[in-house]
This record gives sequence, structure tokens and C-alpha cells, in this order.
Amino acid sequence: MSSSDIFIGETIGTAVLILLGGGVCASVTLKASKARNAGWLAITFGWGFAVLTAVYTSAPLSGAHLNPAVTLALAIKDNDWSNVPAYWAGQLLGAMIGAALVWVAYYGQFLAHLTDREIVGGPGAQDTKSVEAQEAQAGPVLGIFSTGPEIRNAVQNLATEILGTIVLVLAVLTQGLNDSGKGLGTLGALVTALVVVSIGLSLGGPTGYAINPARDLGPRIVHALLPLPNKGGSDWGYAWVPVVGPLVGGAIAAGIYNVAFA
Repeated sequence: MSSSDIFIGETIGTAVLILLGGGVCASVTLKASKARNAGWLAITFGWGFAVLTAVYTSAPLSGAHLNPAVTLALAIKDNDWSNVPAYWAGQLLGAMIGAALVWVAYYGQFLAHLTDREIVGGPGAQDTKSVEAQEAQAGPVLGIFSTGPEIRNAVQNLATEILGTIVLVLAVLTQGLNDSGKGLGTLGALVTALVVVSIGLSLGGPTGYAINPARDLGPRIVHALLPLPNKGGSDWGYAWVPVVGPLVGGAIAAGIYNVAFA
């Protein structure tokens, strides 16, 4: 496959991933959404189905990495780094496009939510805080775009993201060991989607399970740029954790694979 096919495939696939994944977060979170307060099960299964749809959509063009940690792991496994820039560029752009499309789809709900005094306080409530203080904390809709910890402990948060990503990437890498080395083919998308659901249910509670640097960073950038009233900060102080953690987890998973399975 060519670099242009990879870039286009990853852009489209990651945009679909974030549109549907961020969409379920918006649906559960925002005022005037029919699915508001549907809960964690809705979010985890919504993200799983988002992965399934995105993989099937992009696989013919790019092989559907959709995640810089997966791309890194495959580059380590195969010792082939030639297409990593195309994959990573497409993934980040696609994540940003998908996040912007969530805003379009839920435009009215965002406005209703962020102008509700019970949610954001009275007029000028945020003006009493310094710009630095506002940027240091997560705003009321940031969770639709990116992840954040329930308990802010960098070591634990990083460990959680590393562990979740190791599980995901090992599942992706070992699919090719089944059926006499022929791999799972199209069934692999379903397996990966179910693994994502499992990670969300079992390991998602502490940090919201980014397990994908592009999935977190791209939408966080969009949150910072969108003209949302009373949106609050983008929590840039935490933003490195869901980038570094998954990349470390992907590299460790590739090492485990090369030692134990290759």
C-alpha cells in the first residue's frame, strides 16, 4: 500500500472512530440528549462498536491501525519504520476531524449544556478565576473530547494507560498466530472491538482508557480551539499521560510479542 493510501485510510478510519466514540460520550453527557445518563456500559460498548466500524471502513486502504501505539508496535515487530509518519499524521488529523464532527452533530446540545446555570454557574462565574487556573482544570465537556483521571496520580495514571494498551496491542499482534498463521482476517475487527470493550469495563475506571495517543490528543486540540461558551480548560497538564502511556504500552507489547511469540 502507498503512503497516500495509508494517510487517507487512517484519516477516514480515525475520523469515524472519534465521531462514533466521542459521539457516545456526548450522547451520555449532554443536556437535551435522549441518551443522557445512560452510563458506563453505553460508553464502553459505544467505543467498541466505533472501533469495529472504523476498522472495517479503513482496512482496505491502510490496514486500519487507527492508533499510534499499534503503529509503533508493528514497526518494532517488523523493524519497518518507513510508513510510520504517514500513519501517525493520518491518525492525528482524523481524530481532529472526528472531534469536530461530534461538535457539529451535537451543536444544539453543547449550547444548551454550556449555558445551563446548574452546570456552569451564573453569568461570569468563570471570570473570577485566572486564565492559568481555567486552563489547569478540565472543563465541563472535556470528557466528550479526551480522557481524564478520577484520581490525579501521574504514576498510577500512567501505569493504567500502559497496562490497557499492552492488552490491546498484544491482542492485535497475536491475531496473526491463529489459523496456521493465516490470521483472523475480517473476524479480527470484531475481536479487537470486543477487546476494547473489555478494557473499558475492566481498566477504564481510573483514567477513561485512552489507550490511543491520537484519540486523546487530536480531540483535546479541537476542544481548545472550538468556540464553545463556558467550555473551561483543556487540562494540558494531564495531556502527556494519554500520549506517553499508550506509546510505552505499545512498545512493551511489541517486546513481549518478539520474545514470547515470534
